[in-house]
Amino acid sequence: METLRISDIALACGSRCDSDVVATGVVIDNRQVKKGDVFIAIEGENHDGHIFAKSAVEAGAVAVICHKEVDVDCPKILVKNTGKALVDLAKWYRTLFDVHTVGVTGSVGKTTTKEMIWAVMSQKYNTLKNEGNRNNEIGMPLSVLNLSKSHEAAVFEMGINTIGDIERLTLIATPSIGVISNIGVAHIENVGSREKLLETKMELVKGMPKGAPLILCKDNDLLRTVRLDDRPIIYYSLNEDADYTAENIRIDGEKTYFDICYSGGRQSVELPAIGDHNVQNALAAFAVGMLLGVTPELAAEGLNKYVPSGMRQKIVHKNGITVVEDCYNASTDSMKAAIAALSKIKADRRILVIGDMLELGEFSYDAHYEVGVAAAKSDADLIYAYGKEAEIYAKAVAANGRNAELFTDKTKLAQELIGKLREGDAILFKASRGLKLEEVIYSIYDRWENK
Repeated sequence: METLRISDIALACGSRCDSDVVATGVVIDNRQVKKGDVFIAIEGENHDGHIFAKSAVEAGAVAVICHKEVDVDCPKILVKNTGKALVDLAKWYRTLFDVHTVGVTGSVGKTTTKEMIWAVMSQKYNTLKNEGNRNNEIGMPLSVLNLSKSHEAAVFEMGINTIGDIERLTLIATPSIGVISNIGVAHIENVGSREKLLETKMELVKGMPKGAPLILCKDNDLLRTVRLDDRPIIYYSLNEDADYTAENIRIDGEKTYFDICYSGGRQSVELPAIGDHNVQNALAAFAVGMLLGVTPELAAEGLNKYVPSGMRQKIVHKNGITVVEDCYNASTDSMKAAIAALSKIKADRRILVIGDMLELGEFSYDAHYEVGVAAAKSDADLIYAYGKEAEIYAKAVAANGRNAELFTDKTKLAQELIGKLREGDAILFKASRGLKLEEVIYSIYDRWENK
């Protein structure tokens, strides 16, 4: 963050504080405070930042934004709601910078698409991105506050819990380019239907200037129906006629090679990821680069530098075994894509470990059954199902003439896998984040390392 006066920060938050003290950063976690930071006391369902205001000041905070009285020896900015104050501050701060900005949303693949876009944009511009999945009304404003005079561009991922979330986030970021990767069933429990999800994702354009382009995946049944009068729509696709398409797709080891075809040209790409869904994400990133003047060659070079974020199809080699850590999130589309990607990995045996998908509401049974069918029809040699909904997976697998081992205990699942895994295997772990399936992975790693 650029240096700001406390008095200006207060005005941006809709308050007043006559202080000439300057701040160099904004934090909401007292454990992350550095000297010169402003501490915002966010009150959530489980934690109240006001309790930690004093320790934040002791750690070096020069001011506190609060909506309750706090006993601190520094300037206090009193607001009606600290969460709203953070949003208001970020919205004002964003206006201080004239940078190319890309807003990214979608039911699945948001983070991967954002990371690929960042890799492409960084070939030409000093580009800011929100780290990890800091894509909500806390994380994204904090990311915006990381803008500095040195930045020439930014890419912000935007997630949802319910209707209106994307609108609030896009009004902060004001993207000059928008990207929507797909409309699936993630978070459908809070919205009601895929059609409502489309409406919610389309809130992205409310923060975009008139005429700013929107990039959509034409392979998605709902996105291909979008029509807008106030801006161009740019489509990318693997299967449909579109502005950006991919041809000659082949996988070799853990890389995908393909040609991107576009009006007036063709560019070969080497992507360090596998699966058609990642080719789609790369097409979106390439389209962004072209709009921002990144040459096709530089865009391809950026895609070659892409690094998976967190536990998103992260491939690890241990004990002669290929482990695919894909435990960050899960929905019907991402589960099926991951299962398909497993079949592309060269291995003596392929082992599939699938866990529950969360936040699906009344769609949960059908969604889990559909994934179970995909698992049964895959070329996985062994199938393991973990979680409360594991029986649905197993039922679908059995209906298709296969067998899935059921587990509700992580320790027992880890023990079973330790006994079954052997050199030359490839194993995929895929589930919603709430299941913490990575605990099974780490148990296996620990056993191998302590033999």
